[in-house]
Amino acid sequence: MLPRRLTPLTRAFFARSVLTVARDLLGHLLVHESPAGRTVGRIVEVEAYRGADDPASHAYRLTPRSRIMAGPPGFAYVYFTYGNHYCVNVVADREGKAAAVLLRALEPVEGVTLMARRRGIALRGPADLRLIASGPGRLTQAMAITRQHYGGDLTRPPLYIAAGGPERRRIATSARIGIRRAADRLWRFYLRDSPYVSR
Repeated sequence: MLPRRLTPLTRAFFARSVLTVARDLLGHLLVHESPAGRTVGRIVEVEAYRGADDPASHAYRLTPRSRIMAGPPGFAYVYFTYGNHYCVNVVADREGKAAAVLLRALEPVEGVTLMARRRGIALRGPADLRLIASGPGRLTQAMAITRQHYGGDLTRPPLYIAAGGPERRRIATSARIGIRRAADRLWRFYLRDSPYVSR
């Protein structure tokens, strides 16, 4: 259930340790107010990536594309990967300390029909609902996030992260998915009881 009013998280929320921000993002809401309509998903899975001490991170060696990770917190780092989908991250930690949190999965909350249509999914039951945004590529497709959102301010519309309603969170941790370097770090965080976490 959505809060009565969607309130964007402040810049101060993101200006903390990337590991703290990653854990605390769980349960909050990714909102996109697009011309096609508003879509909202509860964040249920994330991964933290840090700078020069994290060889799995795009900030391990900053490039023109990844330099945004060292910029002000609360902005979107969007990139195209594997030649077929976008990933969206939120820049975290203090400015100058490169870090970001990858959004990996959402629980669809509002605009579910629009999200499913973008994904080419016919909603016949709960199993179909789980396929809408369980995984970083599915998430960006369902939320219509593309390269044009690179550098966007996630503390204000149209694409932003809003405070979620009060809920009990049972957070689990694991190694990050699909990486070979620094694979032993337990920097993937997810809501243990959520059926919308990626598999």
